[in-house]
Amino acid sequence: MAAASKSELKIRRAKSADTQRIAELSGQLGYPATAAQMRERLRGIKPVSQHAVLVAESAKDGVIGWVHVSREPLLEVEIRAEVNGLVVAEGQRSAGAGARLLAAAEDWARKHGCKSMSVRSNVIRERAHKFYERNGYEHYKTQKSFRKPL
Repeated sequence: MAAASKSELKIRRAKSADTQRIAELSGQLGYPATAAQMRERLRGIKPVSQHAVLVAESAKDGVIGWVHVSREPLLEVEIRAEVNGLVVAEGQRSAGAGARLLAAAEDWARKHGCKSMSVRSNVIRERAHKFYERNGYEHYKTQKSFRKPL
């Protein structure tokens, strides 16, 4: 797959027909999922006013990336948005699709009253850290994440 040019790239809301490709890309991010699992997850992201799943689509290669952004009303800070996931296909990275997806997520957040944007990135993803810094994000905290199955 050749990298899509910025001019031929379209950023749009994800559709149910995109679930297979979104699942494949999720696997590239390190979170494997089947198309059926992804379809169910996409259905569960509600209300639409609090979340957006956007895709980068090239005329030649189809969906080459996605971002999930959500509006986070919190007690400790003014309303903010969070990038819950962002991935661009291997072979398509460093050509501008990620920056376009991030900018579209930021536009969505502004339109939904968010005062800031945050993103969490695994400590091992140094390339992603540099990407976010190039796009105006600053590293402000290091923390541990905890999980408990329910």
